[in-house]
This record gives sequence, structure tokens and C-alpha cells, in this order.
Amino acid sequence: MKRLLMFCCLLGLTAMADAQTKIAFINSATVMEQLPEAQDAQKQIDALAQQWQAELTQMAADMQRKMDEYDKRKLIMSDKRRAEVEKELQELDKKIVDFRSLKFGTNGEMFTKQNDLMKPIQEKVFKAVKDVADEESYDYVVDRSSSTMLLFANPKHDLTQKVIAKLIQK
Repeated sequence: MKRLLMFCCLLGLTAMADAQTKIAFINSATVMEQLPEAQDAQKQIDALAQQWQAELTQMAADMQRKMDEYDKRKLIMSDKRRAEVEKELQELDKKIVDFRSLKFGTNGEMFTKQNDLMKPIQEKVFKAVKDVADEESYDYVVDRSSSTMLLFANPKHDLTQKVIAKLIQK
């Protein structure tokens, strides 16, 4: 009877061990840093941002020059001319704000371009993560580089290098 009870307990423990959830993690920032197409996309995005920032800097310099000129001459300007120049300065300021919003705003061209370039790469990474997780029989894969708080992770569950290897072999 004791042997039968012991056998049932062991059988139950093995069944529970098989039913355990397996969790792994990756560092997607590391994956993206080592992926050539992600680096190329980031270079394109950075070049575009630099170009637009240079345009903004030029616009701001023009605005500052015109404001300095206005400050020097406003005392000798007629009221009508002063109002015209102030209106021009306001329009120029609005143009700068609109340009900044159009290029760098929440739904601006920078966001759209970044999304267009990075989305296919991210989908490729997600597929590689899924493939590696399936091969290694993991139930969940957490991204360590995101805002998810992962206080401790055993390095043996780090799939980052396996995901990179899978992406590079394709």
C-alpha cells in the first residue's frame, strides 16, 4: 500500500513538473544593435533627423536675425510698419512651430518614417523570437530592454543570442 501511494505521488510530481510554465527573455535592444538592416534603418532615420534639425536651426537663426533687426529699428518705425513686422515675425514663429510639429510631432514625418523602416524589421525579430521559443519549448518570452521590470533573470534563459543567430542565418 505504501509503495502504491509512493508511486502515485511520484507520478503526480512528474506530471506537475511537465506542466510548469517556461519563461525566457531577450534583450531586443541588443538584437536591434546587431542586426545590419536595423542599423541601416537607424542611419537613414538619423540622417533625416539631422537634415530637418539643420533646417529648423536655419529657420531659428533667420527669426533671431529678424527679431534683432526689429528690436534695433522699432523705435523709428511707423506704427503701421511696426505692426507689419510684428505680424511677419509671428508668422515666421508659427512656421517654425508648424515645421517642428510636421517633422518631429507625435504623428509627424519622423514617426511615420521610423515606423515604415522599423516595422518590417520588428516583425522579422518577433518571428525569430517565436521560432526560437517554439524550438526551445518556452511558453513566454519577456523583453528585458523594455519597461517591463525584470528584477532577476537566470542567463541560461536568455534567448538573445539564439534570436540573433536565427536572424543572421536567414
